[in-house]
Amino acid sequence: MSTLWHGRFDADPADELMAYTASIGFDIRLAPDDIAGSRAHVRMLGRVGLLAEAEVGEVLAALDQAEQELASGDFEFAPGDEDIHTAIERRVTELAGPAGARLHTGRSRNDQVATDLRLFAKRELAAIAADVIAFQGVLLDRAITAGDAGLPGYTHLQRAQPVLLAHHLLAHGWALARDVDRLADARARLDVSPLGAGAVAGSSLPLDPDMTAADLGFAARFENSIDAVSDRDFVAEALFALTMVAIHLSRLGEEIVFWTSEEAGFATLDDAYATGSSMLPQKKNPDIAELARAKAGRLIGNLTGLLATLKGLPLAYNRDLQEDKEPLFDALDQVGLGVRAMAGLMSSIAFHADAMASAADAPTAAATDLAEHLVAQGMPFRDAHAAVGDLVRRSLQGEAPLAEMVRAAPQLGDAAAELLAPGVPVTRRTTPGGAGPEAVAAQIERFRTRLSADAARFD
Repeated sequence: MSTLWHGRFDADPADELMAYTASIGFDIRLAPDDIAGSRAHVRMLGRVGLLAEAEVGEVLAALDQAEQELASGDFEFAPGDEDIHTAIERRVTELAGPAGARLHTGRSRNDQVATDLRLFAKRELAAIAADVIAFQGVLLDRAITAGDAGLPGYTHLQRAQPVLLAHHLLAHGWALARDVDRLADARARLDVSPLGAGAVAGSSLPLDPDMTAADLGFAARFENSIDAVSDRDFVAEALFALTMVAIHLSRLGEEIVFWTSEEAGFATLDDAYATGSSMLPQKKNPDIAELARAKAGRLIGNLTGLLATLKGLPLAYNRDLQEDKEPLFDALDQVGLGVRAMAGLMSSIAFHADAMASAADAPTAAATDLAEHLVAQGMPFRDAHAAVGDLVRRSLQGEAPLAEMVRAAPQLGDAAAELLAPGVPVTRRTTPGGAGPEAVAAQIERFRTRLSADAARFD
């Protein structure tokens, strides 16, 4: 069996070694990036005089054919193709002969795979960011159509104060906006070409890493060859950014599970975005939302697994770094599927304004408004808090309805009792960024502006 290192060894690699170390089963996803990197490398070799013009043409033509064969499924893999880089180089050499054997001049698989993975991550993170922005657009649309519908805002999963549904939906939208920032930031930091670093120390040949970096659309080339081939910070950062997206999907998923339960009754899933039971005919299950919760744990595992792999590695390249790809591929796949599934769920979910309002309009939900009414009359907040808390406690113990007790309280009276009327408390949230109508209307416009700016960043 021919390998890239066969000249050094008398014996063929053992089947067990090849079975354990081969990565062709998953790094085939890097094929387009490997071909792009090889094209740039070959063009550079021609420009610096290491390949003749005719040889450059022959190798580029062979790369084109290999690309077509991979796309069509006609590419025939050989037993010695341990990874996609080996497979493509072998096929190019078969097609281009001696010129193809020059493809790897001045290049190592160490800088080659690092380049491929950066190209791949740069493209795929942009695609995820676009999906997240599209999902934010769904949340914005639902916030606008929610109008003046309100529901309880919760702390500790206990009813706290009424909020507009639009405000609650945009809370998830702003969290996703931070995810877009993180994706953009990780993408900007990985935008560095390692090509030309070689195995560890660069090359004695007249390579031009700046040329290949520009050819591939990187913002810069590496500064240190050792760092270039051993750095996987960018994979860890990408995994963290993706994991945060998954965590935010999980948090929304938990709320969907609660909102669509019969106990809450705030919303109903569209049939296309729910599942049934194999035994219970009446069931309508929020599987997308539940899987969003579970897959966040899966992504946390991908991130922590990679960090554990990286923590003790000496410089420069070690084969341990082969374990960087599967967690990244899995995270990209699961987040992409999850964002799109949750976008479909949220675009089609039916909210029940009456059920939400009934829960939001409980008299005790206006307790803070009563305290603030007393504060506005000059009472210290802690005293106001205690006075209203006493009324709430006595009312819950059955002494009288809270509204009656408020009317009878000397420092409160009829004006304060009006604050308990259905739909009134949420209208009193006037501070910027708050849950009231005017603040939310302004927030919607800011969110719309932010979405447009983010879309332009990834256009």
